[in-house]
Amino acid sequence: MDASRTPKLEAKNVKLAFYNERMKRRLQVLDGIDLKLFEGELVAIVGPSGCGKSTFLNAVDGLTKINSGEIRVDGKIVTTPGPDRAMVFQQDSLFPWYTVERNVMYGLALQNRLGNDEMLARADALIDLVGLSGFADHYPHELSGGMR
Repeated sequence: MDASRTPKLEAKNVKLAFYNERMKRRLQVLDGIDLKLFEGELVAIVGPSGCGKSTFLNAVDGLTKINSGEIRVDGKIVTTPGPDRAMVFQQDSLFPWYTVERNVMYGLALQNRLGNDEMLARADALIDLVGLSGFADHYPHELSGGMR
């Protein structure tokens, strides 16, 4: 790798522990994670249940605060969620009374930057992008888990 390139994602000595008040015990979940990922690289984080995969991704997204170390995205330290990152949760969180198209438009409406016609066009483009063309008018219960 070219040393002058800024990593897309960089973790330096990331540590995170949770304290269980009921059991009076500290659980070290992440212990010294170091990595550099550059644009265009494809990476998989694998490991057994409970080893910290989701916790690390939550920290990268800014949803979970780390105890020490640092996480940078495009050279900027991550401390909170931001518009430059997104998370696909293990459990879908769709409005069951909205169609696919309305669920997608909901996120766009929260940004409050687009008119209705623009939101509709953007939602349809995003639906096409993820391979759900033809399902815009379906409700979540009419989709497979992977489609949701």
